[in-house]
Amino acid sequence: MTSIRKHLFTFIAVAGLSSGVQANDAHKNLPFDGSWSALQKMQTPDWFKDGKVGIFIHWGPYSVLGYRKGDKGYAEHVPKLIYEDKDHYYPYLKEKFGAHPPEFGYKDIIPMFKAENWDPDVWAQLFAEVGAKYVVFTAEHHDGWANWDSDLTPWNAMDKGPKRDLVGDLGKALRKKGLKYAPSYHRERHSSFFTTQKYKVNAIARADILEEIKRDPEAESLYGPFGFSKEYIDDYVQRWQEIQTKYQPDMLWIDDIPIFTRDGNNSQANPQVFRPIIQYFYDQARSMITNYMNDAAERGQAVYVNNKGWNPNWPAGVGAYERDNLKLKTIGPSWQSCTTFGTSFGYLAAEEDPNYQYKNRIKTPNKVIDEMVEIISRNGNFLINIGPRADGTIPEWQVERLKAMGEWLKLNGEAIYGSKYWHKTGQTEGHLAFTTQGKNLFAIKLDKASERFVIAGTKGWSSERVKSVSLLGASAKVDWTMTPAGLLIIPPSDLGASQHAWSYKIVTDREQHPEHQNNQPKLDYSGTQDVDLDGHAK
Repeated sequence: MTSIRKHLFTFIAVAGLSSGVQANDAHKNLPFDGSWSALQKMQTPDWFKDGKVGIFIHWGPYSVLGYRKGDKGYAEHVPKLIYEDKDHYYPYLKEKFGAHPPEFGYKDIIPMFKAENWDPDVWAQLFAEVGAKYVVFTAEHHDGWANWDSDLTPWNAMDKGPKRDLVGDLGKALRKKGLKYAPSYHRERHSSFFTTQKYKVNAIARADILEEIKRDPEAESLYGPFGFSKEYIDDYVQRWQEIQTKYQPDMLWIDDIPIFTRDGNNSQANPQVFRPIIQYFYDQARSMITNYMNDAAERGQAVYVNNKGWNPNWPAGVGAYERDNLKLKTIGPSWQSCTTFGTSFGYLAAEEDPNYQYKNRIKTPNKVIDEMVEIISRNGNFLINIGPRADGTIPEWQVERLKAMGEWLKLNGEAIYGSKYWHKTGQTEGHLAFTTQGKNLFAIKLDKASERFVIAGTKGWSSERVKSVSLLGASAKVDWTMTPAGLLIIPPSDLGASQHAWSYKIVTDREQHPEHQNNQPKLDYSGTQDVDLDGHAK
């Protein structure tokens, strides 16, 4: 990487995004004028609305460790925990690597992240086979490491560690399979990741971090900058702009930004309250989204944005609302749940152990499919995460669950892809979830019980309303009748090839998706969570 190349890209990025006014002028004839009100009018692209199922990937130098104290929780957060919990992690590093900070720190783990057994085409083939329609891959997590060929930081996958462009190579493989691609961006918390306090405007680096930098000055560009400053915010924008320019993502996926509601700031108040530097960050984020949407519009690319967090980053309507392990009780506008098979997003070796002490926290294939169906029935998308090993292989127990999901979708995909919600999301009696497709209603039974059941939401229907009832993945005839309580379905003795959940296709004489017109459904935030699996607020 030459300094000329680096500075040229920096100049281009700053020129295009250093102020909202400049970004707006550059796109004055394009759909988005730089205001939140304009961005609230963005349309949900068909690939997201109809795709329903995505794969999330947390993979980086933290995967070398594959560890977290207590063997549960988000292992991708261990880079900061090393310095926060010295009494535990320093002896762990000493035993594993022969030294600990400041002699040996997170920066020294990076050369061990080699991805030596990684084949992006194998990953892409697997994701396509299991029914995913899009993939979200961590371009940068909170640790400051770039998984792409970056001209803006020496701490990138082309110059160190794997010595290859992980983001670029995966994107090429995925697009050959027709999958949409979103390199995700989590740098919003980096400025306080290695500091004494979190989510503070004026954060101070930990003593051993400063000592590591003193011994190796290049480490400053990995661990820092510390606190919120114009330097940090401009770099935040420039790094995304580099991803956008090099890889043309189908989605601008950003993690939640806690500083918008911490340390004297409140983006949720009316009027909003921001300290000056955070107002600058908020404004630059708006310009960054505007630039991304307009840039895609110029190419005719249908793209989207997520709106993540307990307190959403952006005003309602700017992209799909999203949280970790999000479960809405009611139907809402397009939303997304990013969730895991176990307790961690990043690789956690303990979860591979057949005798894992928290085995009850590992989702069975049945639980994975139930969760997917319930989310989709409420107008959500299911973004299921994998945590590969540092060498680029995916733990077999995760592959097993992906394949179980894929086998189910091969038989039941008609009830999932391109589906819309019904006026009822589910029914406790009979353990049912519902989706619609044109004049077809799908009643998805989430247990194998063979007892007859009534769909209460069809109460009052005439017998002429229903044309036929069949069971996806089965050839046996399904008996049914209309009753005063609703449609009665009698499951056949042979439930066919499907496993874990069974989709009854009910062909009717009219469209089954309720049209809300000007009365759009509103999000119900009750019954949701935004904590890690240790119970700690994120």
